[in-house]
Amino acid sequence: MARRPRPKLVTLTDAAAARVSEIMSDKGTGFLRVGVTNGGCAGMEYVMDYVDAPEPLDEIVEDKGVKIVVDAKAVLFLLGSVVDYETTLLHEKFTFSNPNQTDACGCGESVTIVPAAAE
Repeated sequence: MARRPRPKLVTLTDAAAARVSEIMSDKGTGFLRVGVTNGGCAGMEYVMDYVDAPEPLDEIVEDKGVKIVVDAKAVLFLLGSVVDYETTLLHEKFTFSNPNQTDACGCGESVTIVPAAAE
């Protein structure tokens, strides 16, 4: 029996890919590392960092020429997420569109995420 295609763990919009590529080129690092951490008024916060190498259990995804490392502890929390880069008159920031996110605090920095169900 054929298995259905596995969705990409995390994807980037064109704007996010362009900004990450620009930052990685300036920093001389090879990977964007994303994850979640406990914190904030809604329970969790997204975290991003630029690293030279993944940790041993991290998942590696490539999208639009950017190598994304997903923290092994965050895989079920981030499955299906899209990272975007928004620019307005007041700010420039990365945002997450996450199908597993069920709530967010008023400032938008802290979120509630339910892990994706394993199939």
